[in-house]
Amino acid sequence: MPPIAPDALRTRPLLTGDLARLEPMGPAHADALADHLTDLHPDIRRLTGTHTRFTRDTARRWAATRPHHHDRADWAICDPRTHRLIGDCALIDFSAPDARAAYRIALYDTARLGRGIGTQTTRLVLDHAFDTIGLHRIELQVYEFNTRARRTYTACGFTEEGRLRDHLYWDGRHHDAILMSALSTDRPRT
Repeated sequence: MPPIAPDALRTRPLLTGDLARLEPMGPAHADALADHLTDLHPDIRRLTGTHTRFTRDTARRWAATRPHHHDRADWAICDPRTHRLIGDCALIDFSAPDARAAYRIALYDTARLGRGIGTQTTRLVLDHAFDTIGLHRIELQVYEFNTRARRTYTACGFTEEGRLRDHLYWDGRHHDAILMSALSTDRPRT
């Protein structure tokens, strides 16, 4: 496996499918992101374990600075017909020497859950990570109660590796986080 450049995540291409258009996150998404994050649906907060309460200014500043971070790749998940922001995803915790990164995704509208958007988004990011960047391992954490996301990740090639016991405290009780990974060598060859 050839070495991966430390700034391999600097280039964030547009990734497109029929259900999701992944645009490199940047200033153009700042207002829409602020709209979503300052009024995040309680179910989305729970599924993602988001305790943070965002201000408009913080959300806007975060979106605007994404192009300056070369140790991660952030995309705005947009509706391919309307180009409206519907979520975000990222490759984070990047390690060039180890050829690995972590993955995270959030869809903001509960009505869009279960429609294949997360699955297509995840596959687009995995294809880019493995085929273009040359990563070997993508890892993630998903809460035990998020069965829909766990099914999606499994369908995309992730394998459960273990769990972080009592990792999230929500609604008066502790919940485990499931550790999953996908390896480039696990992918079917076409």
